[in-house]
Amino acid sequence: EVQLQASGGGLVQAGGSLRLSCTASGFNFDDYDIAWFRQAPGKKREGILCINSDDGSQYYANFAKGRASISSDNAKNTKYLQMNSLKPDDTAVYFCAAGYCRLDRLAEDVYPIWGVRTLVTVSS
Repeated sequence: EVQLQASGGGLVQAGGSLRLSCTASGFNFDDYDIAWFRQAPGKKREGILCINSDDGSQYYANFAKGRASISSDNAKNTKYLQMNSLKPDDTAVYFCAAGYCRLDRLAEDVYPIWGVRTLVTVSS
């Protein structure tokens, strides 16, 4: 069964950092591009960043530039999202997704595989 499992959410103080994990099972991350999305309370889901698995190129939403990064542990088939300088506005449920950043960056419809969400709450 193809699955993505996101984890690592929780309560973080403003100014702090988060590191979320996205682990794949049933498929290899190298077969897809990976993206992170989030959805804040009462708002639409938005893309954070994506990475092309072929050439490593990355695309960041404006709010994520300079604050977010993605890394990998291939042995664990896991990708990580690191975000720094967190603000209360970063409070959201976070998702990882596997698909095709190379086609349309952070458009949701190019990501056929979605992970279970993880909640991040940033306190002021």
